[in-house]
Amino acid sequence: MQRSKAESYIGFCRKAGKLTCGFNAVEVQKKGVYLLLLCGGASENAKKSAQKLAGRFACELLVPKAKPLAELVGKENCRLAAVRDEGLAKAILSCAEDEFIKYPGGNGQEIWRQK
Repeated sequence: MQRSKAESYIGFCRKAGKLTCGFNAVEVQKKGVYLLLLCGGASENAKKSAQKLAGRFACELLVPKAKPLAELVGKENCRLAAVRDEGLAKAILSCAEDEFIKYPGGNGQEIWRQK
């Protein structure tokens, strides 16, 4: 099965060491987070926490439509991942329209009610 461009860029992030997986690991980041990836099956509390983190880092929040996040990042039970490379984050965002639901970060809106 062929991987999409966004999946390939996420793989590049992982191999370069620029992908932080897990809520606790992302929450301790002080700066340098350019994109957040949230699992589509995350709980309501996890969604709210991810929204707060997107506001704190002023970055976009993506939720995969078809595949679970754990499969995309290659880490079991991963619910949140942070991309810490600006160039790769822009590359993922540029080709993420078909595979991800995109939510703006940093504006304080209740994003989950916009569907």
